[in-house]
This record gives sequence, structure tokens and C-alpha cells, in this order.
Amino acid sequence: MGAGARGVMRTAAPDHRDLVLVGGGHSHALALRMLAMKPIDGLRITLISPASHTPYSGMLPGLIAGHYTFEDAHIDLERLCRWAGVRFIVAEVTALNPAARTVAIAGRPPLAYDLLSIDIGSQPELDAVPGAREHAVPVKPVAGLWQRWRALEAGMAERAGAGDYRVSVVGGGAGGIEIAMAMSHRLAGRAAIDLWCAAPRILEGYNARARGAVEKALAAHNVTLHTAARVVGVEPGELAIEGGARARYDDLFWCTGAGAAPWLAASGLPVDARGFLAVRDTLQSTGDERVFGAGDCAAQLNHPRPKAGVFAVRQGPVLARNLRAAALGNPLREHRPQRRFLSLVSLGDRRAVADRGLFSASGAWVWRWKDRIDREFMTRFSDLPRSMPARAWGRLPELAGVGEQEACGGCGAKVGADILNAALAELAGRYPEHCVNSGDDAVAVSAGGALLQSVDVLRELVADPWHMGRIAANHALSDLYACGARPTSALAVVTLPFAASRIQLRDLTQLLGGALDVFRHVDCRLVGGHTMQGPELAVGFAVNGVAIAGDGAPLDKRGARVGDLLVLTRPLGTGVLFAAHMQLAVDGRHVHGALAQMHAGNGAAAELAVALGASACTDVTGFGLAGHLREMLGATLAARVDLAALPVLPGALAALSAGYRSTMHAANEQGAAGSERVQGAVDDTLRDLLYDPQTSGGLLIAIAPEHAGALLEALADADLTEAAVIGAVIEREPGPGNTLVLSQL
Repeated sequence: MGAGARGVMRTAAPDHRDLVLVGGGHSHALALRMLAMKPIDGLRITLISPASHTPYSGMLPGLIAGHYTFEDAHIDLERLCRWAGVRFIVAEVTALNPAARTVAIAGRPPLAYDLLSIDIGSQPELDAVPGAREHAVPVKPVAGLWQRWRALEAGMAERAGAGDYRVSVVGGGAGGIEIAMAMSHRLAGRAAIDLWCAAPRILEGYNARARGAVEKALAAHNVTLHTAARVVGVEPGELAIEGGARARYDDLFWCTGAGAAPWLAASGLPVDARGFLAVRDTLQSTGDERVFGAGDCAAQLNHPRPKAGVFAVRQGPVLARNLRAAALGNPLREHRPQRRFLSLVSLGDRRAVADRGLFSASGAWVWRWKDRIDREFMTRFSDLPRSMPARAWGRLPELAGVGEQEACGGCGAKVGADILNAALAELAGRYPEHCVNSGDDAVAVSAGGALLQSVDVLRELVADPWHMGRIAANHALSDLYACGARPTSALAVVTLPFAASRIQLRDLTQLLGGALDVFRHVDCRLVGGHTMQGPELAVGFAVNGVAIAGDGAPLDKRGARVGDLLVLTRPLGTGVLFAAHMQLAVDGRHVHGALAQMHAGNGAAAELAVALGASACTDVTGFGLAGHLREMLGATLAARVDLAALPVLPGALAALSAGYRSTMHAANEQGAAGSERVQGAVDDTLRDLLYDPQTSGGLLIAIAPEHAGALLEALADADLTEAAVIGAVIEREPGPGNTLVLSQL
């Protein structure tokens, strides 16, 4: 990796304004990098994008053709944001409310902004042709295209003898042509490729020599070109062509003209005739100077241009400068896009065609030229600077005088009452049965039996407060589940970073909203809590519950019996993944795989453990699997652990092998010193996994062998498909080193 350690950036002054970037397009990726190199005191930046990785359009055909890996052709936004100190939210925006200055994200409270920039690209026009949305695979979003292409490619070997397999690509522009030839190159004759173009000829606007070179390449790749053939309907396995012709297909990919996201027009902001956000030469919306737009989703009214990635790349530096200027109250710069641009069209194999005005060229050297340009662009995001600015390059105007007095710890360092009440009032509307704001200093809690209580508090693990609220809620509830208890109520304990009141309100609403989303699904009421201010975010919950078992008896952590099998319900590895992530040394997809696990509670596993008569249970959290297993065994029992059976999160073993460790790993290992005995050869990396501290980890269940199979089946039915038997409880032999007997079967 090209970059060194970089924590989440905290500017010298408290946050006072939010800049929200919607979409991970080329303009935003460049602007984000530039803003990070010239940070502004008091300005917090958030990026929202549907996936951890965003594709670079110039390398997509090469990815399909097999010339590039996924990593070559995608920007790791998670890693980029971590380096830049930018909050990253993996989600899709569904609506924009300029009057309220909020963007809507499905399943969570709206996210507020002070400045907004939109770079979500475009999407093929599916709804213009009946049946296209139901039966075609659009080339955007690329994640869906890549998933379908990989499935087609993987299944082609067994389909090879099944007759004439036909892949149709609809769209005669450069994008459709590149995709068709890339597919043909990769499939190497195992399928017939049809390219459907509504116009009388392909590549309108290109010079004749460039067009001729492309047509020759299509023929060489055995791509059947259909011009003046407008697709007017799509049915399962069949295209309807204007004029009455029909054409068969087995897989259909849609690469027609660009369309706009419907929520842009629905926002009420001005759009052009095709629904793209109308922007001035400063890249500001013509209807709201606080909203910016760039890339394919925006239309620069004074300088209309085709939807091409080259324009988005050129807009990036201007967008970064103007966002900084808008935050600081400085004059903005106008952007004037070039009239002509160099178009480089991949020809499937390692050849390409160049077109610019009257100039054209083709051949392998053109592809090498294009490859060098593309790789140099991507290097900006893979080889990130090791050193970052020691000082801010600007300071928000409202920060004058802020920070001169040290934050006071008196009065409990509490968050203002108006902030707390406003957040709870909004959340009570979203969660009326589970968000209780009585205003009293104490709340009566009723329980239909013995009341179990627990408390857990976490420091900031992820920068998105909604996700942090969900993780902290699940982490706290896990202690109840480990005792075989069903949650009934919770109290929040929150420390918000010093910031402007509106920033704290936004964060508290998102934070408690995430927690309430968890509590709602398990019928647990949030009945109050305590909020205060401090140097960093911390969130936890005191939780109450009652035993699931009909007799009111909780599960005993030390109730395991000799012969019981040990079932681990979820994979290990969250500690090392986030430790490596802090060093910018882990793939963003692996980070979000870990987050997805943290969002899954242990309630279903606890219910099943109680129903099937588990002997003992514990949750696997900060002490690691070895530490919590040793607690379960007590002073008289031992366990045989099969390291090969441990379920592991993707990327965790690679991070351990590379030398990354959570700061608590060493303490966990030292705590188990003298308790291990190794039988035969074992993988040291798997052994290290035993001491990796987990956040919101799974349950470790001791259960009689005759019930273990039923438990695993039931866990799989509850979507805990990676649950596994990892060992068994045995008698402890005399002498040291006999608590954990490790082997690798």
C-alpha cells in the first residue's frame, strides 16, 4: 500500500458545518482527495455511495475482457475516506429536500447538510422500452453488471455444449461497442454476440476512419452488428425490433443513452429537458447555490457536452476549489469545458482506437497509451500521500473566537437540553413505541420475572453515527442474549464530540436512530439515558431483559458439561480488520463485510440455544474467543479446539499474516499464557485468531452432541449459515497448559 497510518481526521476546531458528497463518481473522488490535502477547520465532509468501491469507467471494458483485476479498475472509497478523514456512508440516496437541507436514505433518519455536491453519474434509459427493466442487465450500476457477467462467465463452460448461446448488447455508442467486444474477447467464441444500434451507423460524431477501424474490429471479434435496428420491446429471451422483426437472446445487456436519477427532478431543483441537474458554470445548481453538481448527473447549461468521463475528471479540481470557496465565503471560479476531447475506444483485445476531430489512429500502441493514462489516473487513489498537512488551509468564518476557552467539564459536560429534546422528538415520530421521552430523571421498568441487566460502551469504530448506533446497540444486547435473556428496555450513555449545536443534533439523531432501528426489531424500548460532550464519540447502553426460558432461569456461562460440542455462531476477525483499516491496509469490501456482521444481532441464536437445551453460552467480544471460552470452562473443564473449523471473515487471515493486530490482541494472548497445549502442526495465523478482540461478535454455545445438528440447521435457517462446531468440552488433565487443547484437523 502506498499510504501509511492515518486516523479519522479531527480538525483543530469543533465541527460547525457539514459538506455532504452524494455519489462516488470521478469528480468526487478527485475533489475529495484535493480537499483532504487542503483541509478547512470546522468543515466536516461526508461521502455517501452505494458501495465501498466505485468503478473507473475507462477501465470497465478491460475488466470484462480480463485485462484488469477488480482492484485495478475500482477506487476503494472506504480506504480513500479513511485516509482523508471523511465520513463514509454506504447507502443510496433516494430523495433530496433542498428546503430542509436533507437527503433521504432508506431505513434511517434524513441526513442534513450545509453544502451538498451530487456526482451520481447516469443510468441507461430502461423505461423507454417495455420490458427492458424487467429482463435486461443495465451497464450501470456496475456492481450489478459485474455480478451478472461473472455468473455468465462461470457458467459458460457447462453451457458450451448446449447449442447457440446468444448474448445481446443494446446500444451503439462507444460504451456498448466496448462492452460487446470485451465480452467477445473473454468468451473466445463460446457465445454469439449481437450488438443492436438504433441509428443508421455506430459512433455518431466520430470521424470516418475511426468508425471504420471499429467496424473492422467488430467483424474480427465475430460481433454481429445490427444498425437501424431499434429495440422497441423486450420479452423473456426475445427482442422486438422496430418494423416487426424478432431476435432471440440468452443474456441481455443494456447500454443505451444516459438517463437521470428520478429524485433529481423530484427535488424541485431545476433540471434540463432530460432530467439532469441544471448547473451554472460554477457547478452550482441554478436553483440553489448551496447545491453543486458534477459528472454525468449534471448539465452545465452554458456549455452542454456529451456524457463522457473525461468531462467529470476535468470538473474535479474546479469542484474542489469551489466547494472550499463556498465554505469560506470566497469567490467561486467558472469552469469552461473543452470543446473537443480525445476519445479512446477499447477493441476487446489489447488494441484501441483514438478519435479527436480529424485525427484518428488504431492499434496496440493506442491501447498502451490508453492503459498508461488510465493507470496513472488510478494511481492517485492507490498511492496516497503518507504525510498530510499539519495545519488547516482555511477556517470557517463562524469559528472566530471558538476554541479560546477550554471546554468545561462542569455540570456533567452535558449536551444542551434543546438538542436532546429535538433529537428525541424526531425519533419518537419514527419509533413511537420504542422511543420513550418522559423527561423524568428515572423511569420505572417492569419485568415479568427476574430482571437481568448489563452495560457496554464503545469508542467510535466507524465514522457513520447511524451505523455506530446499530453496532453499539447490538454489542450491548449481546450480553443479555448470552445469558438467555430477551431485552425489554435500554438506557443510552452517549458522549458527543465538541461541535456546534446543529452538528451535535444531527449526530445524536443519527446515532440514536441507528440504535432504535435495532431495538424496534427486538421490541426493546429506549427509555432514557445520559448525553454529554467530550473529545471523541462514545456510545453505550445499559440494557435490561428477562429470561427466555419458561422457568425464568438464565443460561449459565459455566454450565458446560464434558462431551458438549462448542458451536460458534458467527465468523471471527473484526478486531484485526479494523486495526488494518486504520493503517489503510484492508480492502473496503472486507470492512463492510465485517460491518454487515456487526449489524446482525444474536437474538435468534439465543432463542434457538434455549429452545434446544444448550448447557452454557457466552458472547465473543473484547477478550477474543480464547478469553471467553476460558471463562466458560472455569477451573475444572478444558476444551479441544479445531482451528481449521473456525469461521473467519474475509480478509482477516491476510491481515493477521501481514502483521496487523488490534491493540488488545497482546493483552488477550498474555492472559491465556500457560493455558494452551498444541497437538500436531497448526497454522500460527489461525491460532492468532483466537485472541482477536471482537466487537458485536457471535455467541459461543455449549450443547449436547445429540442436539448440535438441530442447532446448526436452525441457525442456517436463521441466516447464520457460517455457524460451525469448533470443538468440544473435555476433562482437564492435571498440570499446566491443558485448558485449551489446539489442533488442526
